[in-house]
Order: sequence, then C-alpha cells, then structure tokens
Amino acid sequence: MGSFFAAATLDAVGLWAYILVFVIGACIGSFLNVVIYRVPTERSLLTSSACPRCGNAIPFYFNIPILGWIVLGGKCASCKGSIAWRYPAIELLTALVFVAILFQIGPTAYLPVALAFAAAIIALIFIDADNMILPNVITYPLFIVALVVRVVFPILLGDSYFPDTKVTPISGLEFAGLPPWAISLAGALFGAVVGGGSLWLIGVLWKLLRKVDAMGLGDVKLLLGIGALLGWRLTLLTIFLGAFTGAVAGVAMLAGRKDKDLQTQIPFGIFLGIGALVSLLFGERMITWYLGQFY
Repeated sequence: MGSFFAAATLDAVGLWAYILVFVIGACIGSFLNVVIYRVPTERSLLTSSACPRCGNAIPFYFNIPILGWIVLGGKCASCKGSIAWRYPAIELLTALVFVAILFQIGPTAYLPVALAFAAAIIALIFIDADNMILPNVITYPLFIVALVVRVVFPILLGDSYFPDTKVTPISGLEFAGLPPWAISLAGALFGAVVGGGSLWLIGVLWKLLRKVDAMGLGDVKLLLGIGALLGWRLTLLTIFLGAFTGAVAGVAMLAGRKDKDLQTQIPFGIFLGIGALVSLLFGERMITWYLGQFY
C-alpha cells in the first residue's frame, strides 16, 4: 500500500507531532463519550456536558480530557457523585489509537481519513456494548464518506492509497483502461459487497437452519462502510478477527455462567470494530505474512 502502511519513525514525524495527535485523540475521545451516551437516546450533541447524577453543567476547566477526571478524583464538583472511569478510559483509548495510526501511516493525506474512521469505529464499539445497536446515523455516513474518499483520493492524489486495486479481481483486465477513480470505486463497492453481503448471507442461512436471527442488520451496514474503505481483503480479515475474538469472548462468558445458554446474544459489532482497527493498523502486513507461508 506504499505510504499508507509505511511505519513512520519518531525522527521523521517528530515527538511534537505525536503529542499533538495524542491531545487531539483525547479531545475526540471526550466528544465520543457524548456520542456514545446521547446518540442511542437521540439527544442533541450540542448541549453542554453535565453530571449524569445531579444534572449540573460541567465547567470547561473540569472538562479537560483525562486530566479533568483525575483532578476531580473521579467525582462531580457539584454533588460529589462518582463519575465512571470509562470516560477517561475512552479518551485515553482514542488518544492511543490515534498515536498508533500516526506511527503506522505517517503524516500522509490519508491520516485524517484513518483517524476519522477509527473514531467512528470506537463510538460504534461502545454503543453496541451498551445498547446492542449500531445506529444508522453513524453507519450510513461511514459508508457514504468511504465511497467519496475512494473517488476523490485517486483524482487528487493518485491511486497508491488503496491496495485492493492492485490485486484480483479489481486488478483484472476487465478494469484495464478505466480511470483510477473508477477502479478505486469498483474496489470500494466490491469490498462493501464482500463485507456486508457475506455477513447478510450468513445471517439468512443461519435463520433458515436454526430459525433464529444470528445477527442484526446493523452489523451488515457496518461492514458496508468497512468494506468500502478498506477493500475486500482487509474486510475478510476484519470478519475473521471479529469472529475469532467474539468466539473467545463467548466461550469465556459461557465458562462463567451456570446455565450455559448457547442462545445468549453477544453484540458482534464490538468484535467487528476491534477487527477493523487491527486491520487498519496491521492488516496488510498480516496478509503479506500469511500468504508468504505458502511460498
């Protein structure tokens, strides 16, 4: 993938760039806390942050990501009620993921796209964990923006950002002679079909065989966006990683239960999100290593 997966060294980017991206990530993580809490209940994202217990607004000087929670000792300045540790945890997680993306991708034009993609995925992971839904207000724009990126980048910056255009079937003769943006769009649509379509087909077959829903359409819509941006190979890797981590989590949950109910629902979006982030960061290297075992 050329510059997309070329790891940037600390000397090349500079320590201040990493600090800046960490701070931006923490601030984005603070906003994601609002998204995670309010989007499922269809509340406005524009109102100021408030204590979930007493409802008093949180002053801006206490709303500094991570540090604000530490200074307050995890308690509201007004009512002294506890503020969950997951708020600074999500801020820290987002900041660390942003730094990892900068290290892997470097200061390229694709960096803002990758950061935005990661932010959307993190929000969806925690929303699915809390509510077992993947809101259309996030999954639909993810798919649309991915298509726009796949068209605009080849026009403005060349076609070196999307490795799926260099492999079968998008690299085949049937696409020869098309402009780079059309080839990139074809790759995006094929990735969306492979991702969303395969999961939809699995759900249909499972319902026919077991007479129960295996997964919701939210997972399918999520994979449309993942497939459109990352391409079919990284999308299949995302599904594999999601299924593997989901299976491990499911076995761990069953081991801790007495009833051993195999019909227990697990929000699959959590694990698809984890798989997507791993694929974004390391996917091409993982695929290259795996294929290298056969040569």
